[in-house]
Amino acid sequence: MQKLIVASNSARRQQLMRDAGFQFDVHVLDVDESLDETIAANDAAEFLAEKKNRAYRSVFANEIILTSDTIVIANDNILGKPKNEAEAYRMISSMSGKSHEVISGVCISGHDREISFSDITVVQFENLTEEEIRYYIKNYQPYDKAGSYGIQEWLGMIGIQSIQGSFYNVMGLPIHKVYQILRSDFGISPL
Repeated sequence: MQKLIVASNSARRQQLMRDAGFQFDVHVLDVDESLDETIAANDAAEFLAEKKNRAYRSVFANEIILTSDTIVIANDNILGKPKNEAEAYRMISSMSGKSHEVISGVCISGHDREISFSDITVVQFENLTEEEIRYYIKNYQPYDKAGSYGIQEWLGMIGIQSIQGSFYNVMGLPIHKVYQILRSDFGISPL
C-alpha cells in the first residue's frame, strides 16, 4: 500500500488530517511559492498547491502526496502571510466590517493520477477596534497565517459575524473534500 505524505509544515493541516483519522508522514521541502502574474487571484491557491505537489512528486515518485495552499482575498487583493506587525495590522484592518474570501487549493497525487481543487469560504468580520486588532496581533502573533488571522483563535471567536462555507477551509484545509477524494479516488480511508 502506498504511503500518504502530507507535504505541509502547517500544524493546523496536520491536526485536521489526524483528527479525520488519517495516518501519514510529514515531509517538508523548500519549494518556490512565487506566483505567475497571469494567474487570477481565485486560481492562485490551487496553482500553488499544484506547483508544490509537482516538486514533491520528483522526490516521492511512488507515494500519495497531499499539498495545499490557502490565500485570503479582500478588496480584490491577495493577502498572504504578514511579514511584520504593521502588515498584520493593515491586513486585519482592511477586512474589518467587511467580507472576504478564503480559498484553499489542494492537490493530491499518486503515481498515476493528480486531482486538484479549490474550496471557497466567505467570511464576514464585525467592525473591529484598533485595540482589538492590536491585542490579537500581540497575543497571537499571526505571522504564519494567510490574512493575518486564525479562525480558531481569539479574533475568530470575537470578530467573525458569519461564514458561508467550510470552517475547516478557513483553517487551511477543506478536510471534508480531502476525505472524500482520498477515500474514493485513492483508496485511503481511516475506516
